[in-house]
Amino acid sequence: MTDQGYNQQHYGGGVGVGMQHQQQQWGQQNRSHQVVKAATAATAGGSLLVLSGLTLAGTVIALTVATPLLVIFSPVLVPAAITVFLLATGFLTSGGFGVAAVTVLSWIYKYATGGHPPGSESLDQARDKLGYRAREMKGRAEHAGGGGGGGHHQT
Repeated sequence: MTDQGYNQQHYGGGVGVGMQHQQQQWGQQNRSHQVVKAATAATAGGSLLVLSGLTLAGTVIALTVATPLLVIFSPVLVPAAITVFLLATGFLTSGGFGVAAVTVLSWIYKYATGGHPPGSESLDQARDKLGYRAREMKGRAEHAGGGGGGGHHQT
């Protein structure tokens, strides 16, 4: 028997059989990994479902207990809630406008002092395009006014 025949007979038949063994091991590991993933997902999902049910039950119980109190105190609570809502909305709006104003003033300061704040390139391009169009229209107006005697001349 040659060494190759001996190796094939005693060590699993060569390279192909060894690769099959590795693939089987990998497949078993992959399957067990998938089972662990599924078990973990089922456990987490079930736990979250139970928590969701408990939250719903607690909300219903709290609403059942609080409804008579809300009905009794509604002549006071409704105007108070509206007032608190309007005050909070006013303060938040005022703060938002203040932040926007400070941001705009900061951007203008940077632009005016020669800095390059974000978006300044677009503003420069628009200014250049507007200047070009204005010069073009001025040239057309001068050409139309002085070209054929049809325009008005100042003396």
